[in-house]
Amino acid sequence: MVSCDIIHYCSDTSSLRESIRGIHGDYFLMLTDSRLTPDRILWGPTALQRLIQTAVMSQAALVYADYREEGQAHPLIDYQAGSLRDDFDLGKVVLIHTDSARKALKSLPECATAAFYALRLALSRQRCIVHLKETLYTLADEARTDHEQAMFAYVNPRNREVQIEMEAVCTDHLRQIGAWLPPTTESVSLGEGDFPVEASVVIPVRNRIRTIADAVGSALEQQCRFAFNVIVVDNHSTDGTTEKLLEIAAGDKRLVVIRPERQDLNIGGCWNTAILDDRCGRFAVQLDSDDLYSAPDTLARIVEGFYTQQCAMLVGSYRICDFNRQTLPPGLIDHREWTDDNGKNNALRINGLGAPRAFFTPLLREILFPNTSYGEDYAVALAISRRWKIGRIYDELYLCRRWEDNTDASMTLERLNANNAYKDQLRSLELAARQQMNRP
Repeated sequence: MVSCDIIHYCSDTSSLRESIRGIHGDYFLMLTDSRLTPDRILWGPTALQRLIQTAVMSQAALVYADYREEGQAHPLIDYQAGSLRDDFDLGKVVLIHTDSARKALKSLPECATAAFYALRLALSRQRCIVHLKETLYTLADEARTDHEQAMFAYVNPRNREVQIEMEAVCTDHLRQIGAWLPPTTESVSLGEGDFPVEASVVIPVRNRIRTIADAVGSALEQQCRFAFNVIVVDNHSTDGTTEKLLEIAAGDKRLVVIRPERQDLNIGGCWNTAILDDRCGRFAVQLDSDDLYSAPDTLARIVEGFYTQQCAMLVGSYRICDFNRQTLPPGLIDHREWTDDNGKNNALRINGLGAPRAFFTPLLREILFPNTSYGEDYAVALAISRRWKIGRIYDELYLCRRWEDNTDASMTLERLNANNAYKDQLRSLELAARQQMNRP
């Protein structure tokens, strides 16, 4: 079998530089997990030869492949320009072109924890990164990743210093590829237009008989000095949700129930149905059908935030809890990694901006949501952040309830991969838009 030098995962730049200095071949293997040792990788009979063949044919700076763990296939997703997440899954071992790595090291920042992330982005600026859709190795006795914990790693206060370094690396990468944007924003005229109410709480729903009454009640209980309504887009429920909504609406005219004629709407399409309706208010405020507002002043605080911060979109903070509102780890998600100076750039590295999300309706009617049920809000947030200000409220406004019927409960690897690939594509499109803005 073909031999190849292998180096351990390096989180700091000095260790990475020292490890690569001793490489003699054209390519080397690098572990991507600090917990992993080479003896736990069971290679296929021609796996290394296949990796090198792929690298030579494609002139790639880095090649990664699918693998198996615990007897199960672990397919990965393709790398693209928008694969900017520092937790992008490259598998447990990658093949790297030695000369490309040495060239990258000349300009690599001195990192304590983000060296491999910086190397990967630097390599992508030189040559392509290739995903080989073949299962080339098996992990022996490897523990699976806790995707729930990984998903919230970037908002965990204990990881703040790490995330600051990751943000700096990503921001530098955006500068080098012409996609970095300055903190300046365009103004919005929040008083423009005539609306039947000041704010609308928008709730897309399908088959949530256990939770819809709680969600709607949470919205109708809001105490405001302005007129508001609640627009529920009932996406053809069949479990009694429709009947429950009509029962509530009969007793409170502030509840607007829309049952679309179309049968092909996802969450984004339901949102578009609500915001394009003549009854929608000046501000459209998110509430998922199984979640709750934390207090009766949530809506008032959001609307006040639009005027005090003069923003086109506003995002609050939420607490993860169980069905009975008991706090679950990691608790409050306040997304303090967002800053006015660099939030619009760092948004391309992270996977979400928080909740509840609220929008200035006239602008939202221009942008619209993609008709998907995942990432639709992220797409709109990226588009807004490109030109306008996104305001923040770092206090708890929202309860995100985790229970067995959540859409992300027991998510399969295939679904997780599909979700991540879609968000990477959104980032790729956004990168292209920002690069166009920066061209003379």
